[in-house]
Amino acid sequence: MRRWLGPLLLGLLVAAATAWAAILYLPYGLMNVAMDRLGQGGINRMSYGNLATPERQPVVRPSPDLAYSSCPYDLSPGPVAIEVAPVPGRYSSLSIFDAATDVIFVRNDVEAGGKPYRIIVARAAQPVPAGTEVVRTDHDRGIALIRLLLREPQEITGLDALRRQSSCRVVTKLK
Repeated sequence: MRRWLGPLLLGLLVAAATAWAAILYLPYGLMNVAMDRLGQGGINRMSYGNLATPERQPVVRPSPDLAYSSCPYDLSPGPVAIEVAPVPGRYSSLSIFDAATDVIFVRNDVEAGGKPYRIIVARAAQPVPAGTEVVRTDHDRGIALIRLLLREPQEITGLDALRRQSSCRVVTKLK
């Protein structure tokens, strides 16, 4: 029995180290996959995705009645401004996720009073324009995701121009 104790303990140690590493690093790997799938327009630019179908599902379990707009962001060149133009009479929300897949900000059209709003995502030491609403993060990378609720899938054609008024870009001027 004693000769099995060493290999058993070694096996448990390897299993524990593997589980710890998976828990620590898996969210970052998942975020990289999501950024690749959702970043059709590039980094720090808003992409306006087509509706999900059984053949095209850029995110896990997408809702077929939501139109998704996404901005994979990278703060290394500077803070990123996300401007959201809600579509009148439609539920919409902005969710910002950091590189560890943690939600760091959420706002919907009701909370915004149905009015456009601007959020600056920045690292702790990055300067931002005075008087702006800032979301600070410990990570350079992440995804901003806007969801727009549709009553019928065909509505996307008529609402597409309105949802394309939302944008994402690196902040170049601090005034």
